[in-house]
Amino acid sequence: MLDLIDITKRYEIGTFRQTALDSVRLSFRNHEFVAVTGPSGSGKTTLLNMIGGLDRFDSGDLLIDGKSTAHFSEAEWDAYRNHSIGFVFQTYNLIHHMSVLANVEIGLTLSGVSAEERRQRALDVLKKVGLSDHVHKKPNQLSGGQMQRVAIARALVNDPDIILADEPTGAIDSETSKQIMDLIRNISKEKLVIMVTHDEGIAKAYAHRLVSLKDGRIESDSNPYHNHMDKEGRLRIKKTAMAFSQALKLSFSNLKTKKFRTIITAFAGSIGIIGIALVLSIANGMNREIDRLERTTLAEFPIQIDPVPFDLDAAREQGGPPGRAPEPDDLEKHPDGTTITPYERTLRTTQHVNVITDDYLDHIDALDESLYNEVAIERRVNMNLLRQRETGEVINVNTGHINFSQTLSKEAFFDDTYDILEGRRPDNEHELLLVIDEYNRLNARIINALGLSDTTTYQFEDFIGMRFTVALLDEYYVFNETSDLYRARTDLGDFFDTDDLGIDVEIVGIARMSDDAVSSFLSPGIKHHPDLTALYLEDARTSEIGMAQMESDTSVITGLPLSSSAKQAFLRTLGVDSTPVQIRIYPASFEDKDAITAHLDAFNEGREESEEIRYTDIAAIVIAITGDVIDGISYVLVAFSAISLVVSSIMIGIITYVSVLERTKEIGILRSLGARKKDITSVFNAETVIIGFIAGVLGITIAWGLTFPINVIIRRLVDGVENVAVMPLTLPFILIMISIALTFISGLIPARIASNKHPVEALRIE
Repeated sequence: MLDLIDITKRYEIGTFRQTALDSVRLSFRNHEFVAVTGPSGSGKTTLLNMIGGLDRFDSGDLLIDGKSTAHFSEAEWDAYRNHSIGFVFQTYNLIHHMSVLANVEIGLTLSGVSAEERRQRALDVLKKVGLSDHVHKKPNQLSGGQMQRVAIARALVNDPDIILADEPTGAIDSETSKQIMDLIRNISKEKLVIMVTHDEGIAKAYAHRLVSLKDGRIESDSNPYHNHMDKEGRLRIKKTAMAFSQALKLSFSNLKTKKFRTIITAFAGSIGIIGIALVLSIANGMNREIDRLERTTLAEFPIQIDPVPFDLDAAREQGGPPGRAPEPDDLEKHPDGTTITPYERTLRTTQHVNVITDDYLDHIDALDESLYNEVAIERRVNMNLLRQRETGEVINVNTGHINFSQTLSKEAFFDDTYDILEGRRPDNEHELLLVIDEYNRLNARIINALGLSDTTTYQFEDFIGMRFTVALLDEYYVFNETSDLYRARTDLGDFFDTDDLGIDVEIVGIARMSDDAVSSFLSPGIKHHPDLTALYLEDARTSEIGMAQMESDTSVITGLPLSSSAKQAFLRTLGVDSTPVQIRIYPASFEDKDAITAHLDAFNEGREESEEIRYTDIAAIVIAITGDVIDGISYVLVAFSAISLVVSSIMIGIITYVSVLERTKEIGILRSLGARKKDITSVFNAETVIIGFIAGVLGITIAWGLTFPINVIIRRLVDGVENVAVMPLTLPFILIMISIALTFISGLIPARIASNKHPVEALRIE
C-alpha cells in the first residue's frame, strides 16, 4: 500500500549541503511491523517525515495505495496525515493544557466527527491502551509510559492505515518499554507500523522486518517487498477542517494555564474601552439630561414667529459674523504693498422673510387651546401713556422704559408662574399690573420714567392705585393748518380734567415670579390687559391721523419723506397697521410642542417658499447648540481614548506573537495530526478573540462601576443634575465587538507567522 520510488532529500544551509535520503526505494505491505535502524544521521527520521507527509522530498515519488503524491496540494497532505497516518513520537508530543481525553479527540475534530462520536471513540481507544481511569487528567499528571500510551491512543483513534513511531521507547524505562512494544506489535496485526529506533535489540525482538539505513541509502532489508500495482487503489482523500469552536476551545484551554498574564493583557486592552465607554456614557447622560431639561424647563420656551426667523443651519454655513469678508482662494494673506482691494459681501445663504397675513393669524387662532399656555402676539404700538404727578404736572411716560406690554391672558398659566404680592391681576382694559424681580426690585429706569426718585425705597401701597391715561391718536395729535402737520397737544392736563378724553388705567396688583417657576415670561415693568391693545388698535385704524398717514409718503408729524419700510414701521408704531411683529406660542408640555410645530408646518404645505411662514423653536436651537458642543467634546475625548485602544491592540499583537513562540511545539503537533495552515491561523485568531472579548467585558464592567462615583461627584458639584453618566444599553455590545475586532486584527500577523511554521521544525522545539 505504500511505495517509495527513488526518494531523495537534500538540506542546504548556506554553502553546506547534505543528502539525507539518496534515491531510497522501498515498498511496504498493508499489515506488517517494519523497524528502521541505522546510526545517527543516517536519515531514519527524515524517512519517517517523508512517509508521514511532514516534509517534502526533492525528487522521486511516494505512492499511497498506488496514488502518486508528487503533485499533492497542501490540503491533500493535511488530509493524508489526518486520515492515513498516526504518529507516535519519542517525546509524546502531547498538548499539556488539554486533558488526556481532549488530546486523543483532537485528531477527530479535524475529521469533522460529531462531538458525541468523538468522545465515544476516544474513550474506546483509551480503554484499549489501559487508560480508562485517567481520561480527565492532564499529561503532566501521568508517568512517561502513560503519556506514551496516550500518544498511541491518539495515533489509533482515527483508524489510520499507517502508524509511524519515532523512538517510541526512547524516553521510558525498560519495563514500560516492553509494555509499549507489545502494544505496538498487536497494532501491527491490523495496520502497517513503521518504527524508527536506535535499539537493534528491540527491533529484532518485535519487528517483522528490519530495514537498515546508512548515509541516506538502504543498506539492508530483511524481508523486502516489491509492489506491482498497475492502477490506483482505494485511497480517498477527505479534506480536514477545524471548526472555529474547536479553535476557541484549544485557545481557551491554553489561556487558562496563563491566567495572570491573560488578565493583565486583557486589562491593558480594556483601558481604551474604559475611556471610550466613560466618555460615551457621560455624553449619553448629558444628552438625557438635556432631553429632561427640554421636557421640563425648555418645553415652556416659546415657539417664535419673527419677521426674519433664526436659521441655525444658515448661521453655521455663514461661518462668521455679519460683514466679514469671505476667504479668497487666489489672494495672498498679509501681502506686502499699499494697495486696497474692494470686495462685495456675498452671503452664502439668503434670509427668509416672514410675511404674516390674516390667513396665518386665522391659522394660529385655529390651534387647539389645550396645546398651549399662551399665544402672545406682539404689535409694535407706541401708546401715549400719561401720568399726573402729585404736583399736578402731567408727564409723558416712555412706554419702552417701563416695559409696557401685555400681561398673560390665561389665568391658570399666570397663577402657575407668578405670585400676586399685593392686589390682584388685571381683569379688563382699565387695569394694570406691576411686575417686580425676585428680589422685589425695579430698575431705576422704570422708577425715573414714572417720575419718581430712584434714591427712595417704596412700599407696595405707593404703586397700588397709581393712575395713568392712555391718550388715543386723535386726542393726542392735533392738526396744525399752518405747518400742515400733526403736532402733539400741549394741554396734557385736559386728559385728567376731562372725563371723555383718553382711557383711564391704574395699577391694581403687584406680582413676582414664583420660586418654582421654570422661566419668566414677563420682564419687570408695567403690564396691561390684552383688551387695552385691542381697543387702542381699533381706534387707531379709524383715526384721522392714521388715515392721513396711510395716504402720505411723508411723515404727517415731521414732514420728512418715508421709505416703504419706514412708512410701514411708522404705521405700526401708530397702531394703524396691526400686523404682528412677533408671535410667541408657549407650549403646555414637551409633547404639545411637537403638536404645535406640526400645526404650523401644515400652513406651509403646498405654498411657494416665499409664502412660507417659518418659526424659531428656541428650545430646539438651545438643544442643538448644546448637543453640538457635547458631541464635539465627546469626539475629541473618544479620539484620545482610541489612541490607547490602538496601543493596547499593538501590545496584544506582540503578546500573541510571544504565544506563537511558546506554542510552537503545539503547532507542530496539530500539523502532524492533519491541521491545515488556516486551522493554525484560526487557533491564534481564536486566542485574540478571547482576549478581546475578556478585555471588552472587563472594560465595560470597570466603566460601568466608575459611573456610580462619577455620578456622586457630579451630583455634589452641580445641583439638580442626576445620573450624568449613564451607559447606553447597546454600548457594551458595540464596544465588546470593537475590542474583539481590534485584537483580532492585531493578531493576524502573528497568526500568519504561526501557520507558516514548518511542521518538522516546530516539532523539534523544546
